[in-house]
Amino acid sequence: MNTTELAPGLTVSRLINGLWQIADRERNGQQVDAKAAAAAMLPYVQAGLTTFDMADHYGSAEEIVGTFRKVYPQHPIQSLTKWVPEPGPVTRAAVKQAVDRACNRLHTACIDLMQFHAWNYADPSWLDALFYLAELKAQGQINHLGVTNFDTAHLHIALASGIPIATNQVCFSLLDLRAAGEMTALCHRYGVKLLTFGVLAGGFLSHRWLDKPEPELNESLTWSQMKYKRFIDAAGGWVLFQNMLGVLHRISERHSTSIANVAVRWMLDQPAVGAVLVGTRLSGSESIQDNLNALRVTLAESDRVEIRAACAQLTSIPGDCGDEYRKPPFLTASGDLSHHVSQFPKPYPVKRDVRGVDHALSGTVWEDLAGFSRAIRKGNRILISGTTATHGDRVIGGADPVAQMQFVLDKIEGALQSLGARLEDVVRTRIYVRHINDWELIARAHGQRFAHIQPANTMVRADLIGDEYLVEMEVEAEV
Repeated sequence: MNTTELAPGLTVSRLINGLWQIADRERNGQQVDAKAAAAAMLPYVQAGLTTFDMADHYGSAEEIVGTFRKVYPQHPIQSLTKWVPEPGPVTRAAVKQAVDRACNRLHTACIDLMQFHAWNYADPSWLDALFYLAELKAQGQINHLGVTNFDTAHLHIALASGIPIATNQVCFSLLDLRAAGEMTALCHRYGVKLLTFGVLAGGFLSHRWLDKPEPELNESLTWSQMKYKRFIDAAGGWVLFQNMLGVLHRISERHSTSIANVAVRWMLDQPAVGAVLVGTRLSGSESIQDNLNALRVTLAESDRVEIRAACAQLTSIPGDCGDEYRKPPFLTASGDLSHHVSQFPKPYPVKRDVRGVDHALSGTVWEDLAGFSRAIRKGNRILISGTTATHGDRVIGGADPVAQMQFVLDKIEGALQSLGARLEDVVRTRIYVRHINDWELIARAHGQRFAHIQPANTMVRADLIGDEYLVEMEVEAEV
């Protein structure tokens, strides 16, 4: 089947044309001719590949798709785009401005799927952005709301908080299986579809690189190749990668197809995967027919056994989905975030009193009502008040104890960052749970963040103030 319904009213091609390579074509500062690129889109649309994915920072990709809409109005397409704001506070007006800009570029009154990327979960502005985007969805300017590069914990927080997320676009390939476990389980639970990129590892998962010498990681490669060469290195290196290519080559010969088709077909068969993104430069050099061949391949169980065995030899990519943009090792084209983000402001405002004590304030209603700070720092010592899943006047995480705990941990990390510290500086945690049966779920959430730190910890059952709160936590840290 060539199409799939990601959500009610959103039917897309199972193979989505990813336009991130437009930015690579324009990295010398010369913009791609929009009319010529729009003309290059037409063969894809005529072949049934009618869905295009882009972002506000993919060079002129949005303008190219908008040009297609103006020049070829008789050919309907689905336009999926992303908003990737700089870290820091987010206002309702800024969100509206970003969506208006995308609509103008795409020459549409309603965006089919707007996907949001967050840089720092310890800064709760990512939730503000999603709530404001949800408002625009309710008003009809966005048809569906998605996220991109979200990890399992924070997709869970958003969904449990009632934000209507239809998709999560993540890196997922035979080299990178992070999305295959807890992320897939969460998506099944909430009916979210995965849109997967990096499936061909920047073209490395193809016959072109079979039995070829290892390339140097430098500017002679495309941005996409620079990025996925880092994934190959993190997965165990060129020798193990060549072993994987050899396995895919044998399978491809049995099916009279290509290595790339086998890699794409494997991904299309994964649970929770709605569609696969395949990059196009819109330069007239791509093989549309070869892409379509992936839809016709049927892998046997024996093929899957061979593929699983080859995957088992690789080193697992560290962390969860999207961590390559938030934690070392940064598996980006440059190996850091220098071409993505200029700075990370403090999540919470800090003020110093006459005693020389720094106060971090998260702005919840409780801080004003009861007259306390989210956290204080005196010298090298930091004390963080009992923290619940409150953001402004909202309870985050709904009635889900794990989602509430994950957001509590985010707030605590945000307070630490604001006062010049890290989670690694924490020496004691105290956790208060409303329902004793929730203790293990909450303890596991604590363990996900603190397993490598192992501070002193106490957990007790307590009658928390506010019936909606399921967990509260306080922290001591020394820098």
